[in-house]
Amino acid sequence: MSIFKSFDPDRPLHNCSCGQHDSEAEHNADEVRQLQQRATNVEHLTNDVVEEAIMRAMFPDNNQRRDFLRAVGVNTARAAIASVLPFGAMQAMAQEKTGPLEKKDLKIGFIAITCAAPLIMADPLGFYRKQGLNVTLNKTAGWALIRDKMLSKEHDASHFLSPMPLAMSMGVGSNQVPMRVATIQNINGQAITLHNKHKDKRDPQQWKGFKFAVPFEHSMHNYLLRYYLAENGIDPDRDVQIRVTPPPEMVANLRAGNIDGFLGPDPFNQRAVYDEVGFIHILSNEIWNGHPCCAFGTSDEFIKQNPNTFAALFRAVLNSAAMARDPNNRALIAKVISPAAYLNQPTTVIEQVLTGKFADGLGNVRSVPTRVDFDPVPWHSMGVWVLTQMKRWGYIKGDINYKALTEQVFLLTDAKKYMKELGQPVPDGAYKKFKVMGKEFDANKADAYVNSFAIKRSS
Repeated sequence: MSIFKSFDPDRPLHNCSCGQHDSEAEHNADEVRQLQQRATNVEHLTNDVVEEAIMRAMFPDNNQRRDFLRAVGVNTARAAIASVLPFGAMQAMAQEKTGPLEKKDLKIGFIAITCAAPLIMADPLGFYRKQGLNVTLNKTAGWALIRDKMLSKEHDASHFLSPMPLAMSMGVGSNQVPMRVATIQNINGQAITLHNKHKDKRDPQQWKGFKFAVPFEHSMHNYLLRYYLAENGIDPDRDVQIRVTPPPEMVANLRAGNIDGFLGPDPFNQRAVYDEVGFIHILSNEIWNGHPCCAFGTSDEFIKQNPNTFAALFRAVLNSAAMARDPNNRALIAKVISPAAYLNQPTTVIEQVLTGKFADGLGNVRSVPTRVDFDPVPWHSMGVWVLTQMKRWGYIKGDINYKALTEQVFLLTDAKKYMKELGQPVPDGAYKKFKVMGKEFDANKADAYVNSFAIKRSS
């Protein structure tokens, strides 16, 4: 039996893991209730921000404000101000800052992977409902179908791979329809997983002739796999085969020997270990720590037609992401998103991914807290890097205004605006610096970056 298998034959069936409930099901239900209470607390924090803003507006001078509170007490102060400016009404105004929702019933597409955790958990934990939205989450089989359902307007908004809205906005691989990235759903959260028969081939230079799977052409998975292979002297177009495979089918294809490995999203890297058919060769955060993976977004048309609804969606997803970022919530989140309606995976698999304490299939239990995170900021430098790789591998031809396109698609200004309104930390700048396999990326020199590589599609 693999490490981290959840069933313990010695545990009494009438008890639970903590010994305080009659059954494990009751234990799990209690933990989910705790997480729902934490979600409510996130909303209370937002309300506190509104109340503090009102206090500061009425008493701009810090000393006056302190003297007032000291004299009458906090509760009396709140009651007195509420008689003139009711906090409840002000908070409602804060939740509907630009007017009533144009559309309350929404269909949102998602792929059953851990990257979608904020988008998924916002439903059972009530983040959508608290914004006045009635959201139906539509589990979708693959990324091409996600794209097609957005193009046909069957979905109002969607879980995306971060490069997809850029490609769709340019008409690369589909009809040209302007799409927008509201938030990055997760950073990191991928890995290169190989079949167990390749445990003696840890040097990528031994991989000539291998067959790899990625979830979609316009994915960070494809671009990071190509980058990693090329940096190790393997031409991804000549020395190996890279085929598109829906994430839920990756482990089955690995087991059947149809592929030698994949650079895929979790939980399927961990599921391959759990099923004892593969091992984790390298986490994607070891290639680029902090890279974007998935995103949440919609069409430019939807935003223009439904600006208030879009703002409500933005707030719901940002609040959910704030909860997902807290490591203390990860084990409980695993229980919320693992059921059949969402990821349909053993909770222990999801928990290993989210907590970063996991079996790697090589006999080790590793602790990597940064295996996945849920930083929602859509940095413009991330989008420019994506475009350089599309140019490098021949997906786009000719000259391109990297910054103009990215700044149009990645709604960084909006993200900062809503983060500030929710009382969340707002980062400075737009073009965050980062390194990919030790090489620093300068968004001001995108074409030079593309031309600096020895291996690319035109070579």
